[in-house]
Amino acid sequence: MSRAAVLAGLGTYVPPRVVTNDDLSRDMDTSDEWIRSRTGIAQRHWAQPGTATGDLAVEAGERALKSAGSGDVDLVVVATTTPDHPCPATAPDVAHRLGLNAVAAYDIAAVCSGFVYAMASAAGAIAAGIAERVLVIGAETYSTILNPADRTTSVIFGDGAGAVVLRAGEPSEPGALLGHDLGSDGSLKDLIIVPAGGSRHPAGAAAESGARPAETYFHMEGKPVFRHAVTRMAASSRAILDRAGWAPESVDWFVGHQANVRILHAVADQLGMARGRTVVNLDRVGNTSAASIPLALGDAASRGLLTPGDRVLMSAFGGGLTWGSTALVWPRIVTG
Repeated sequence: MSRAAVLAGLGTYVPPRVVTNDDLSRDMDTSDEWIRSRTGIAQRHWAQPGTATGDLAVEAGERALKSAGSGDVDLVVVATTTPDHPCPATAPDVAHRLGLNAVAAYDIAAVCSGFVYAMASAAGAIAAGIAERVLVIGAETYSTILNPADRTTSVIFGDGAGAVVLRAGEPSEPGALLGHDLGSDGSLKDLIIVPAGGSRHPAGAAAESGARPAETYFHMEGKPVFRHAVTRMAASSRAILDRAGWAPESVDWFVGHQANVRILHAVADQLGMARGRTVVNLDRVGNTSAASIPLALGDAASRGLLTPGDRVLMSAFGGGLTWGSTALVWPRIVTG
């Protein structure tokens, strides 16, 4: 009998420091109106100096385990673009700090698509019988890689973490992931990139100049990214809806990667879905990359938007370029 990955717990965390658009306008050439009109973002949360991605991941992971009613998992997968260290992965330390000693743990780097990729990886482990329960965490501290002089990126991104517990179950159960659609296009890798820090451009060489060079900061080409995000998310969403046997109009909630409210609405328009069925929380947390979908799920659940039996479509797009989608029927869970 086939095994499915079933959503059993959900937890979220954002650092307490709130940075408003007005705060940013004091230090750079921007304004609240400029940011809101182009992105829909009003504020974001940034971690205090010294707070790492792993710290946020532990907070969200604890809440997800509590939500699931058990701290017993076989695998921890952390999706992040901002790991605590280039080496080793962040996930083993997160597992250790959660008291999950000796379990398998690894990171996934797919930028803003990371959480969808991580859920697919976890579902594969469950389907193969490698794991019975998996803790999947999307966590980011993008504030550590943003160029404070670049208003096109510094106004967009926030820090945070979201986590889910997936357990082995039946494909017909509420909460079962109904398949995955994943894709990439490495020919466009330069559209979203941190040029320095890897083997092609080592961070040590970049640092020899003294002041932090621009190559060590996150860089994004906004206009082409917008276009590709809409096209790829819409196509991926159609693919997973076809696999689930759902018509777009039958979807209760579209939970897309929270990059830009105009992207979310454009994807909904291409799918023929009402914009009012789009979950939006980026106005309060910004673009949190791999953490954005679980944070949006947690926000929608806490506001009573997600109710048991709702059909939920999730889709993301990010650097790589990467994209992916999945879907489920919302189960009866208590979120943390």
